[in-house]
Amino acid sequence: MTGGQRLHNHADYIAALAARGQGPADYGPNLEAMGHGMPPHGGFAVGLERWNARLLEAGNVRYATLFPRDIHRIRP
Repeated sequence: MTGGQRLHNHADYIAALAARGQGPADYGPNLEAMGHGMPPHGGFAVGLERWNARLLEAGNVRYATLFPRDIHRIRP
């Protein structure tokens, strides 16, 4: 569970795109919707892989993941 907070402020989102070197034109419909206001939102979920790992009593969540990813493997 990360509890991560997503960007919901239009100006913050534009600044994040600029920092990544991306133009707002690629995100037109999303930015238009955000311009009308978005409520704060975040993530709080256990995830299917973690639930499976607990169910299987696996020592590592990667053993319960169909396509595990780590520093040496970023593709399935």
